[in-house]
Amino acid sequence: MTMRFVIAGSSGYLGSALRDDLARQGHDVVRLVRGPAGTPAESTWDPYADHVDADVVAAADVVVNLAGAPIAHWPWTAAYRQSILRSRVTSTATLARAVASAARPPAFLVASGIAGYGDDRGDEELSESSADGSGFLAGVVRAWEDAAGPARDAGARVCHLRNGLVLGAGGGAFTVMSLPFRLALGGRIGSGRQYFSAVSLADWVRAVSFLAATPDAEGRYNVSCPHPVTNAEFTRILAAALHRPAVLQVPAVVLRTVLGGLADQVLGSLRVHPQRLTEAGFDFQHPDLETVVRAALRR
Repeated sequence: MTMRFVIAGSSGYLGSALRDDLARQGHDVVRLVRGPAGTPAESTWDPYADHVDADVVAAADVVVNLAGAPIAHWPWTAAYRQSILRSRVTSTATLARAVASAARPPAFLVASGIAGYGDDRGDEELSESSADGSGFLAGVVRAWEDAAGPARDAGARVCHLRNGLVLGAGGGAFTVMSLPFRLALGGRIGSGRQYFSAVSLADWVRAVSFLAATPDAEGRYNVSCPHPVTNAEFTRILAAALHRPAVLQVPAVVLRTVLGGLADQVLGSLRVHPQRLTEAGFDFQHPDLETVVRAALRR
């Protein structure tokens, strides 16, 4: 069935991949843009002014919010922390109010993150029913998800995409992560015992389409491959795939000195499982980090 999607944050790495895939499937896609709309497939909005075309939202079957200041930014000053929070909460709240005002509220899919479970949960297996954790980003995730309240209260079907790290070719985190390995400078980070939860770009796009098309899907969904591994194991997998050595180690103290608060996202352990996606019948093409890495290395 062909659907009409309205996407905020469509120019980023994830948004670009999603809109291209939806177009290939024959869906109608409208991009929300901050500047003047240049084509009929674009609509101007300003979340900080609480402005979005209500008619565009009301005509949608699915609204997707991927907008937000990048997490992978250094340094995390107090001002930038505020940008991380405000960009996500404001954009979600603006869209939630527009969804709520529609006579037939569209489904609302909102990007979120596994950071909602905290900075470090060790070996604990985390599903959608696990308690939230503590830390700056955990607080951001709670506020982010709460901002969708008006849409949920109006009866809209709301899904929160608790994304693991999305790895794919052509940009994004994988390009940065793989560069030291390509230069034969890769190695484990800290102890290497921390769990690393990620998903392939292809499976992330497929999961969004799956949730958009599943009429009873709502609430939190962990979008991460079913078999997370430790940082040490991921290091071995990536080095082997690139045919490079990985004998170095980046000490935790060095990362904390250089990255400050951002280091918690690298050194913390989140062993996340996509329980609800799996139970709903979603089939991962890349169910483990080895297949995720192979997919990311394809061009």
